[in-house]
Amino acid sequence: MNFHTRKWVKPEDLNPNGTLFGGRLLSWIDEEAVIYAIVQLGNPHVVTKFISEINFVSSAKQGDIIELGITATHFGRTSITLTCEVRNKITRKTILSIDKMVFVNLNENGVPTPHGKKEITYAYMSINDLPKDKS
Repeated sequence: MNFHTRKWVKPEDLNPNGTLFGGRLLSWIDEEAVIYAIVQLGNPHVVTKFISEINFVSSAKQGDIIELGITATHFGRTSITLTCEVRNKITRKTILSIDKMVFVNLNENGVPTPHGKKEITYAYMSINDLPKDKS
């Protein structure tokens, strides 16, 4: 599992119980996962299709540093499947796990399109790889 992003749990991230709000964490995960999918597929036109059961294992509190781990587990014809784990950076205790997140590769018109990828890559997109604004 590759842990790419760290987040510092701040007061605005808390629920009324004083722990990390699950919706905030899910937002961070979706953003991190789609960035991972974009880099893997080399295409900025990627959307979330499916997220399996979300298993909240433990909580995080204000001041904790958490890290989000994402790994590609399967490459479909037009999709990529990822797994996710969130853990406390200091204690390494798992906070949340998601077994399956599916993202779909789209063309400029929003239609699912084959990506031709079969394995994890560490290619980096440059600003020149992004589509030009046509306005």
